[in-house]
Amino acid sequence: MLTGPELGAAIEQARVAKRVTKKKLAEDFGVAGPSVQGWVKTGRIDKSKLMELIEYFSDVVKPSHWGLSDRMGNILSASEAEKGLDRTIRADVHLSDIQPWDDNTPLDDDEVYVPFLREVELAAGSGRFVIEESDSARLRFFKKDLRHNNVQFSNAKCVLVSGNSMLPVLRDGATVGINVGKSSLGDIVDGDMYAITHHGQLRVKQLYRLPSGIRLRSFNRDEHPDEDYTFAEIQDQQIAILGHVFWWGMFAR
Repeated sequence: MLTGPELGAAIEQARVAKRVTKKKLAEDFGVAGPSVQGWVKTGRIDKSKLMELIEYFSDVVKPSHWGLSDRMGNILSASEAEKGLDRTIRADVHLSDIQPWDDNTPLDDDEVYVPFLREVELAAGSGRFVIEESDSARLRFFKKDLRHNNVQFSNAKCVLVSGNSMLPVLRDGATVGINVGKSSLGDIVDGDMYAITHHGQLRVKQLYRLPSGIRLRSFNRDEHPDEDYTFAEIQDQQIAILGHVFWWGMFAR
């Protein structure tokens, strides 16, 4: 996602494309005129307000206008739309009972176990890690859901997200499903999320192909700026794509 003056320029271009005045934009967003001037001049804007802007201008500019892939733009727009929904459960809505299960509960015919990948230290105190499958942690997925996302059952793995670099899309502790069948540079779709290993550390980032290498991007770019690596640095720093993120889940807090 764009930041700083680039974001300010993108806001101004979208405003002109939508043919709204700065005064009308301020009125629609319930802010003072100087606030809009500040957005355009510096690109400094609250994240939630930016998501509203992206939705507001979605009829005149594509997600790529903001530095997002079409897929991520749709995800963020949907997330903002949900904030305006009435979440009150009506009395006439029937909710089924929750059915608990554990590792001893037999799989249904249309279910498959998906294992977790984890960081494993090679030797005590060495500080070096490798990525291995957990021998205990796993999740159940419906086969039909994997088929729908073009993921072969054996290529589905899960990883845990750590840190705040992918806020507001992924919180610390979120679980993501990855397709390890899409793990080459040629598989990269600019702006989509991928799990990577970096010196044995598990990371989840947006990836972009560059003529000289790759770019790793976080959603929380205020605290985590872009990281560009040449092909030589990719080798030196042992960066490898583990797989394309096709699913994620997390608790609200």
